[in-house]
Amino acid sequence: MEDERDHDTISSSLASLSKQLAGTKLEGSADIPVVDLSVSDEYFLVHEVVKASEEWGIFQVVNHGIPEELMRQLQVVGKQFFDLPEAEKEMVAKEGDFEGYKRKYLGGINHWDEHLFHRLSPPSMINYKYWPKNPPQYREVTEEYTKHMKRLTEKILGWLSEGLGLPREALTQSIGGDTAEYVLRVNCYPPNQDLGLVLGAAAHSDMGAITLLIPNEVPGLQASKDEQWFDLNYINSAVVVIIADQLMRMTNGRFKNVFHRAKTDKERLRISWPVFVAPRVDMSVGPLPELTGDENPPKFETLVYNDYIDQKLKGWALEDLPVY
Repeated sequence: MEDERDHDTISSSLASLSKQLAGTKLEGSADIPVVDLSVSDEYFLVHEVVKASEEWGIFQVVNHGIPEELMRQLQVVGKQFFDLPEAEKEMVAKEGDFEGYKRKYLGGINHWDEHLFHRLSPPSMINYKYWPKNPPQYREVTEEYTKHMKRLTEKILGWLSEGLGLPREALTQSIGGDTAEYVLRVNCYPPNQDLGLVLGAAAHSDMGAITLLIPNEVPGLQASKDEQWFDLNYINSAVVVIIADQLMRMTNGRFKNVFHRAKTDKERLRISWPVFVAPRVDMSVGPLPELTGDENPPKFETLVYNDYIDQKLKGWALEDLPVY
């Protein structure tokens, strides 16, 4: 993992880090944390999510309140979309922005990429032309899932805020409150016999604040810790929580922005549904004043989020890393 003091030199540091991660081995024995949210002890929940965010930057939550049937429906309509003929999928194709459907857009790089990308919230930012009309249940299911996803995100950010000694709403407000952007990306990774050539998504950290992801039953997500790769164990109906760059920066490095990657499977189709939660592009993001001082000076520059995006995308372009 990069030295935190140098983390904002994004383009220059990404090259050495990605080479370092490429050489790591999948040999760790520790399990990525799992937090049961049905526990009534709030102090325990705060402790568990903070510990996982400090030590791993990734954890799974179970008994989170999102109905299993709704999660199943989300997975069904997602797979039904990718099963459509290419001409039907192209009806919601990208048109210059990041939203929409795209297939193999990485060109000559040996990474398969087929995905559907669109905003979920705030309502003023939603462009329904990128939401599939087929299957017909897609919009209803996705909008209901969004309501539950926002509630869960705010709960987790609330516990993380309390663990930092801040008011419960602090981190939620620091990413814009009701104006924070929620974006869904549905990733499709077809079976691939030659796993040596194709990697679903290269090693990266997410550029937003926090990501909440559900996979189908086919494993493939891996996280880096202490220069080792760890497989994420599949747990039915669990939600994977990924700490992203802006939470690391806001907490002055206390929370870890985990580097992760996706592997394809030899025989089975793998699909994942990450929801990326990020500040508005015009918000300034940096270490929170309440968490810095003479004994803990800021380790990161405060940047307008859109400027941070531009810097990171330039770094990814230099390294042929995917926008994931």
